[in-house]
Amino acid sequence: MRNGLGNRWVVLALVVGLAGPAAAQDAALKDEAKTRLGLVEQSLDDWDVPGARRALSEVEKLIPADVEPLNYFQGRVAFEEGRYDDAVELLTGARIEDKPGSYLRLAKDTRDIVKSHERAESEHFVFLYPKGKEQVLVPYALETLEGIHRAMAEDLGWTPPGGKIRVEVVNNARELSKVSTLTEKQIRTTGTIAICKFNKLMVTSPKAVAQGYDWQDTLAHEYIHLVVSQMSRNSVPIWLHEGLAKFLESRWRGKAGLAMTPSTQALLGKRVKADTLIPFEKMHPSIALLPTAEDAATAFAEVFYAIDYVHQSKGAAGLRAVVGELKAGQTDRKAVEAAMGMSFPLFEKAWLAHIKKQPFPAELVPRDDRVVLKEDAKGKVKDDSEKKGREISFGDFNEVAEVPARKFAHLGELLRERNRVKAAAEEYAKAHKLVGDKYESVSNKYALALLELKRLDEAESVLRGSLRVHPGSPATNVHLGRILLHRKDYPKSKTAYLEALASDPFDPEIHVALTRIHDALGETALSTRAKTATAVLTGLKPAEVEQLAQRFLRDDGALSETTVPATGGAPAKPTAPPPAAPPPDAGR
Repeated sequence: MRNGLGNRWVVLALVVGLAGPAAAQDAALKDEAKTRLGLVEQSLDDWDVPGARRALSEVEKLIPADVEPLNYFQGRVAFEEGRYDDAVELLTGARIEDKPGSYLRLAKDTRDIVKSHERAESEHFVFLYPKGKEQVLVPYALETLEGIHRAMAEDLGWTPPGGKIRVEVVNNARELSKVSTLTEKQIRTTGTIAICKFNKLMVTSPKAVAQGYDWQDTLAHEYIHLVVSQMSRNSVPIWLHEGLAKFLESRWRGKAGLAMTPSTQALLGKRVKADTLIPFEKMHPSIALLPTAEDAATAFAEVFYAIDYVHQSKGAAGLRAVVGELKAGQTDRKAVEAAMGMSFPLFEKAWLAHIKKQPFPAELVPRDDRVVLKEDAKGKVKDDSEKKGREISFGDFNEVAEVPARKFAHLGELLRERNRVKAAAEEYAKAHKLVGDKYESVSNKYALALLELKRLDEAESVLRGSLRVHPGSPATNVHLGRILLHRKDYPKSKTAYLEALASDPFDPEIHVALTRIHDALGETALSTRAKTATAVLTGLKPAEVEQLAQRFLRDDGALSETTVPATGGAPAKPTAPPPAAPPPDAGR
């Protein structure tokens, strides 16, 4: 990003800085300084911060320390290295205007937002996070990041040079807009939740999102953007960038290509049928700038399947070949042609045929993977401290479009509130029969009633059906985890609770359950991690956490109830719907 400055500004300032009273200075010196500053700028544009630092060191030997262009690029490099105090001082000395979008304003705002952040490190990453419950993210975040680091070294053959990679967690959309070049309106319109830019990853805390989101996959997604930008010297167009990141984001936890949800597939199927796909060229300069969240989701699905087709045809070598051709200066069309061995029109035809082969749902299911910020959610989104023990909420069924099903579900909720659980289950069953697995709210309420009646096999069937349509749902996975833990199926219960944590890491029940599961499996270090998270979220002492874990969901306990205190002492109940999969800037 050139920020509207470019080499012309550099040349002009150098003439002023090196001429005047010192007009006799060697013209060759001025030319060399100008060339080297140009190399600094080019390296920054290429996402090569170590190269920019090396070029800058050479310039510093040639010109006075107070020359404004030198201060400007020193400030730019300091900003991208995470030295925000230095960046502010240097950019101020360079007389950069303090206005929205300027590097000086970015440096000031970022410094002010992260100055009180806590810091954790792993072999290749520095993780900065707000004080408080974000502490529970740390071990899981670093595990995810190191996992995707290993995977991209294997798949794309690249590991970032230089020091550790910065990952900064922000509290909300307002802060994300301040540390990036997106406006708050753009972030809200498209549901952008994380960005890769300025030699770092910036991600919004899951607490800012009404129903959580797939924050671990999002970290991996943003890291892939960093790798692709660096290894290509920032030459990959946005449609290929996003396709690579979306397709590969699941590699930290297994195979590539696991990120597509049924609801997004259904949306893509609708757009294919209506012939309203987004052309690749319209995705530039960012999918986050498309007019609507639906357009952004459609674009993500399109580019996912473009990369899926390349990968199925040529494997990881095909992906590396595309990036390598772009780095060598080829256009996106020529790069794809070289990697695939076919003309681009033929590639587009084959890609569209590949999309049409996908298993689109018979009807469009609700788009659950849309990010909704808490402050934008309809109605009040309650904090854990406000949640009540029986999970009664009549607003849960507002999404149900089928009126008879909504009425049955409302009646079931009313009956359950009055402890008439068997009658409630019958009404939920009527609603579920009408809509099947379409609505997670109906499935989960029905399953909860079945759990209270100890009809575990039926409840498990309902929950697994819901997960087929709404994979990754934290609420559904928590309820399934309860059943599996009750049966002492510790490995499968562990999987369910970790799936829930990947979207809603602040539910204390997840960490209490994991404490018991890890203890049962003899996983001492993991048990300690879960106990620490429980203590952070509940305020309990270690001994109290241990006692809580031992009595949690005992065989004679009520499967639909928990006694896990949230921060503030009220029972914490996992009522969150499914995770969100947000569209990016150069990321999510």
